[in-house]
Amino acid sequence: MANLPQSLSMNAPFGGPPSSAANPAGAQVNKERKLASAENLVLELSNPELRENALLELSKKRELFQDLAPLLWNSFGTIAALLQEIVSIYPVLSPPNLTPAQSNRVCNALALLQCVASHSETRMLFLNAHIPLYLYPFLNTNSKSRPFEYLRLTSLGVIGALVKVDDTEVISFLLSTEIIPLCLRTMEMGSELSKTVATFIVQKILLDDVGLDYICTTAERFFAVGRVLGNMVAALAEQQSTRLLKHIIRCYLRLSDNPRACDALRNCLPDMLKDATFSSCLREDPTTRRWLQQLLHNVGGSRVAAFQAGGGFDHMLVIWPGGTIPGDHVASLERLTENQHSLLLLLADHLKILLHFSPSRTVFLLRFWDNSNSFFSPI
Repeated sequence: MANLPQSLSMNAPFGGPPSSAANPAGAQVNKERKLASAENLVLELSNPELRENALLELSKKRELFQDLAPLLWNSFGTIAALLQEIVSIYPVLSPPNLTPAQSNRVCNALALLQCVASHSETRMLFLNAHIPLYLYPFLNTNSKSRPFEYLRLTSLGVIGALVKVDDTEVISFLLSTEIIPLCLRTMEMGSELSKTVATFIVQKILLDDVGLDYICTTAERFFAVGRVLGNMVAALAEQQSTRLLKHIIRCYLRLSDNPRACDALRNCLPDMLKDATFSSCLREDPTTRRWLQQLLHNVGGSRVAAFQAGGGFDHMLVIWPGGTIPGDHVASLERLTENQHSLLLLLADHLKILLHFSPSRTVFLLRFWDNSNSFFSPI
């Protein structure tokens, strides 16, 4: 215990001012008693027979102690004991046989790890030890039962605590792991609350320049994120959630800051974000309404319109790896019938082509990603 902080700073109790104003001596005695209790509970984590109760009590009281994280990190064997709790339930993840009692116990351990992840003194130590990787098997589960959902949500809370503080080093670490596909998985199949936390994590990654560049570097990454966001918007049209929609719109808005992604959004931004589908949902949320307006402004400022203003498109323009295909080779596709329109869209989706149509189905621009997965710029 030599490396432990000399004292644990405690926040004022909930519901009123601290009692030290009336009785400083009594308050100090009470503080020391609580400190001793916390230290004893941390020591009990190393005892398998006492660990379950210690996990429960510490997870309940963790918000009362500002320096609980250094205490947990520097106490001999404590982090190892928490990791032992995590790996002990790996065998019941597949096939899914996790019981509520097992889920509650490991979630108490995860709550203490979240405390470590959110503290400025232990955050980078936590990352350098690659402890988040121990949580990824929980995010890779399929069961929608309550024990598994609680486990996913608590695991996401640990990652959320890491990204809540804007730190490029944290983002770079997470991007070196599988966090994006794992979050996208939860955004597709989790509960509303799990989807919200997972979308928040993706949003925080995108808000960092390193994260935005990572997502927009390849077509595969951009379309993976865009597809999941689009599916979520479609689902929210049936069962609306202002909190979840807020994070989705913020993700789209941040994507629109990248010129190549903005071009793509002109073709794949859900129509439900352009009409009045979510007007009632956002009536009491001026911040999200402003984000949506800015998103539509960004996406609406089409480069195609700028080219038309400078000279117009009198024929279909195709930009292809290796150069521009002569217009007379594709002139017959200028005006598309209904069937041609649908067929070309299917082909575009399969080949990852970006198409821009006028209302009369005149093709304005057709662009490919080349083999290096970079965008070709319009001529």
